[in-house]
Amino acid sequence: MTSIADAVRWTRHRCITAALLTFALAISSVASAADQPKDSDVDEFMLDNGMEVVIIPDHRAPVVTHMVWYKIGSADEPPGKSGIAHFFEHLMFKGTTNHKPGEFMAKVAEIGGQQNAFTSYDYTAFYETVSPDALETMMSFEADRMRNLILTDDVIKTERDVVLEERRARIETSPEALLSEEINATLYQNQPYRIPVIGWMHEMEQLNRADAVAFYDRYYAPNNAVLVVAGDVDAQTVKALAEKTYGKVARGPDLPPRIRPTEPEQNTKRTVTMRDARVSVPSFQKSWVVPSYHTAKDGEAEALDVLSEILGGGTMSRIYQELVVKTGIASSAGASYSGTYLDDTSFTIYGAPRGEAGIEQVETAIDAEIRKIVRDGVTESELEKAKNRFVRAMIFARDSQSGMANIYGAALTTGSTVKDLAEWPERIKAVTADQVKAVAAKYLNPDRSVAGYLLPPESAEN
Repeated sequence: MTSIADAVRWTRHRCITAALLTFALAISSVASAADQPKDSDVDEFMLDNGMEVVIIPDHRAPVVTHMVWYKIGSADEPPGKSGIAHFFEHLMFKGTTNHKPGEFMAKVAEIGGQQNAFTSYDYTAFYETVSPDALETMMSFEADRMRNLILTDDVIKTERDVVLEERRARIETSPEALLSEEINATLYQNQPYRIPVIGWMHEMEQLNRADAVAFYDRYYAPNNAVLVVAGDVDAQTVKALAEKTYGKVARGPDLPPRIRPTEPEQNTKRTVTMRDARVSVPSFQKSWVVPSYHTAKDGEAEALDVLSEILGGGTMSRIYQELVVKTGIASSAGASYSGTYLDDTSFTIYGAPRGEAGIEQVETAIDAEIRKIVRDGVTESELEKAKNRFVRAMIFARDSQSGMANIYGAALTTGSTVKDLAEWPERIKAVTADQVKAVAAKYLNPDRSVAGYLLPPESAEN
């Protein structure tokens, strides 16, 4: 998943579209800035069975987003069982002892709601967006499938075929996706992030009912879950409904701390090259293993976030301005930091050439921008502008109840707290130019990087 900053960037970009601006003007007469949810409004409590509950009130529209996050992702999978976390996301939509297959989805559609789920390295999440009067029904369905799934051999085989086809459609047909898998497998020498979330095909083919039942019994329990409810609700009502539904689900086995293999010291510069007839425009990315918010020393993760914004976070960044606007050698260029991971994560730069420019020219130009920061640091002006963009982005994020639910859920399942999220804007404001320069010098060493190149066949370049 993305870092806190990535999440608010995504919301910020959505908020500047014309459609949303028009909508914002339309509701301005009935919803003032004072109605926007604040960090101080967020409430949290723990059910007796160990389920964490977070409520984010937002009374500007009669809508509620209900999300259940399980602290289980692909990086927690047993060796040789890659893809089972995502596979089980699919199985959760099957029938239970109380509801027929498809009944839950039909109920959501009947009331005009939305429903979906997603799996990442560190968590699996399920959500529904409905009217507030349907919240109890959603809780009842989710609590039921937390423990009452019917997992027959026929169910397993059918859904296994579905996820295998999903891999063929999403990964095998995409050179970009295939290269990304190879880059991760090279970047992480020991961490399970080196294995794709969807799984390796040859291991996915072997997943069976015994695997699924063992996975379900171990991880799908209230004491391994976080409930996030955002929208037109109040804490007292949510607490009563949660106790009435989820509170009746028995606590699962106590799980050990999520301690995974960690990275050894990396001392090599590695490259991954893929040529494919489907590629018409070459592209490249370069990545480093860096700390996440959960593993970083104080202030480093925030400095890496600000570094990514200054270096390549958008159209005002150094990379974009130099390569796309000024010299015109790149059609796209940027940087990203995925801070919301449970373990060490990655910092990435990327670019694609334009016109007569070559991929080597683009890479050299981006490398030069990194060296400038390592050597000279960043200016106070660009530092303040980057920090202001981050803080404004968090404000914009509050305009999306589903966006806020995603930010809180992703953070709480990867080692952060509600308090951390409330304090995050102030920690970003406290980042100094010296800290940004220090993390660039410490982590963006070209001799400890992995560069990936996506190229057309050699004959196409000649």
